[in-house]
Amino acid sequence: MAILTTLHEYLLVKSVDQNQNVRPVEFLDNDSIRPTPAKDRTWTPITYILFWFSATANVSNLYASSTGLTMGLSMWECVACTFGGQFMAGCLMAFNGRAGAMYRIPYPVLCRASFGPWGALWPTLNRAAMSIVWNGVNTVQGGQCLYVLLHAIFPSIARIPDHMGSKSALTSAQMLCFFVYWLVNCAFLIVPVPKMKSLVYIKVFVYYGGAFAMLGWVVSLAGGSPSSLGAPSKVHGEEKGWLICKFLFLGLASCGTFISNAADLQRYARKPSDVILGQIISFPVSGLLVAVIGNVIAASSESVFGELIWNPLNFLDKLMEGERYTPGNRAACAFISLAFVYSTVFSAIFENSIPAGNDIAALLPRYITVKRGFFICAILSFAICPWYLLATASVFITFLSSYQIFLSAIAGVLLCDYYVVRRGLLHIPELYTANPTGIYHFLHGFNLRGFCAYLVAVAPNFYGFLNQMGVKAPMGIKRFYFVAYPVGLLVAFGVYCLLSFLFPPAGMAKTREWKEPKDYWDEYDPARVEAVEGVDVIPVVVKGDDEKV
Repeated sequence: MAILTTLHEYLLVKSVDQNQNVRPVEFLDNDSIRPTPAKDRTWTPITYILFWFSATANVSNLYASSTGLTMGLSMWECVACTFGGQFMAGCLMAFNGRAGAMYRIPYPVLCRASFGPWGALWPTLNRAAMSIVWNGVNTVQGGQCLYVLLHAIFPSIARIPDHMGSKSALTSAQMLCFFVYWLVNCAFLIVPVPKMKSLVYIKVFVYYGGAFAMLGWVVSLAGGSPSSLGAPSKVHGEEKGWLICKFLFLGLASCGTFISNAADLQRYARKPSDVILGQIISFPVSGLLVAVIGNVIAASSESVFGELIWNPLNFLDKLMEGERYTPGNRAACAFISLAFVYSTVFSAIFENSIPAGNDIAALLPRYITVKRGFFICAILSFAICPWYLLATASVFITFLSSYQIFLSAIAGVLLCDYYVVRRGLLHIPELYTANPTGIYHFLHGFNLRGFCAYLVAVAPNFYGFLNQMGVKAPMGIKRFYFVAYPVGLLVAFGVYCLLSFLFPPAGMAKTREWKEPKDYWDEYDPARVEAVEGVDVIPVVVKGDDEKV
């Protein structure tokens, strides 16, 4: 019994107050999901510009756009669709992450204002699941990158018998590399997030150095002008129009986790305005650049090998087959794959581990911190066998598009609640309590308005979702699903707005006046009373009919 008591005490999360004394923690609270303290608000505009520039700097984005080539679109049509979708995503990230930038709270805590303290567990679990899956996908790619690196050094690795089967994206040799890469990824999870700025900067230069090196190399192998580079699309008329629509909104939907993750990343901003340029400008511009590189590499494969190879890692490995296994080719493949290994490690951390860590910590704050959540995410991302997600281009496209209806509905509710219902005013201490008298408690901890809007938004797209999972559906349903993300977002926004005006929730703004404070410091932040940019007193929220700040 004493052992169990000791273990329980060890597992309990210890939180401190502004004087560094241990404080009692409620079931929904711990320091790692509270507003980011002033000492950790270190990310500047340059950090965010380079961060979002590096957000697309991963292997999956090199071939996410080029998958359109396998469906018959031209290279430039694929690039235009990717840029358009990611520009829309960048704008939505700026809006959806505003509460994170202002109040320094993560996504799962923000959900409590819209869904209630217990109701928020569903969108939190939903997003956590997608972050875990994406972390697994990035780990598969990391294993593939590491395999190319080791194949360039040790030719015998290619002779390991394969027992994985045709439905796996990894061979037995690549599975060994997957495990090694997974261990390397876990090792970097011990670095505190606010101190990762330098890793962001390094990733940008390392990734683009490797990507441009590969681009120049494969174009030279293709004779300087890949045969399919300027080739027109292979589809026409109505079919082409619907394919463009599909890949345009697929570019948006594939950023669904980014749109949800915005608050988790913006909470480290020095000032709320520091995040804007990075999201609206550098994110889509970087996406455009990566799409061009990926499509040119894919187009070059037809000139080099006589077939379209949409995965650049497969391209690299084929450059070392047979007579091509020369010292020069091996050295080039080794350096390029090393750059991709490094960039994939931090793509997984920034884009998947951090959101999943916040979500998992918010599901059980008394026992799980964000850092513990990182390692739980790593274990689960191994357990889901992600190597089956990347077996073919069609599987990858299905994966990208299948989850969008759930994330878009959640985003619509959050946007409406913050901008229309609350007018930017959140009572932060009440987001960390399950007190029945709290303004975010609603009905037994569930905001039925949010769930009603969520279900109504999911309903129009659910048949299309089932079709993605293998259920037969008419062509009209398939095509309607192409616009599932904007439909889900707008329907959820509109329904939540209507229900809130018909049945006003506690804390709803009574006027159109924008109610955000100039800045916000947590009640347990030691720096809360220090002057910050000329502000000598922290904003104090006074609840009442007028809800003034």
